[in-house]
Amino acid sequence: MSEDIVTPDDEGFTPELIEHARKTFAGPISFLKSAPALEHLPAPIVPEVAFAGRSNVGKSSLLNALTGRNGLARTSNTPGRTQELNFFDVGLPLSFRLVDMPGYGFAKAPKDVVKKWRFLVNDFLRGRDTLKRALVLIDSRHGIKEVDCDILEMLDKAAVSYRLVLTKADKVKATELADVMESVAAEARKRPAAHPDILATSSEGGMGIPELRAAVLEAIG
Repeated sequence: MSEDIVTPDDEGFTPELIEHARKTFAGPISFLKSAPALEHLPAPIVPEVAFAGRSNVGKSSLLNALTGRNGLARTSNTPGRTQELNFFDVGLPLSFRLVDMPGYGFAKAPKDVVKKWRFLVNDFLRGRDTLKRALVLIDSRHGIKEVDCDILEMLDKAAVSYRLVLTKADKVKATELADVMESVAAEARKRPAAHPDILATSSEGGMGIPELRAAVLEAIG
């Protein structure tokens, strides 16, 4: 397996950072607001880390696992329901924010909805100085799809640092997961704004969640 890959068993983060991240996410976290357009964005006063992914990648479940709160991010049986930027405050006093970006790749969405999504996300990525990193979620069962490449291109062009995170890693065999991680790491190496290390996670089993928390803290510096 490539040295670029960080699995939960690797020494990708120090024990001190892992513990600091655990304590941080055990503290106050609350929903701030939803922004359907740029004029509704909260004031850019603290660092932000955004989560992006296909509409059925398990983003809400992962955010709930990350924060240890089952109902923080809304989950839905209808992928692509949320077409707004959702902001969550972390820490008291406020330390940083998590941003749940609207899911993409929804096949049944009208063209005007897709167009609105592209404008909102693109403008947010290009104009948000407090955005320190995006975490792009990739389904372990499928790997990177063409629709994922669209958001990667947007991030590259906006010069926003991003890290690829595999979801639902418990749904595939270990050998299949290793192959997917290799292919995703190879794609990351081709892209100028991509972080070289890949994380594998499972919101159900908790795999990779401590490392994902540490990755968030690492991103905000």
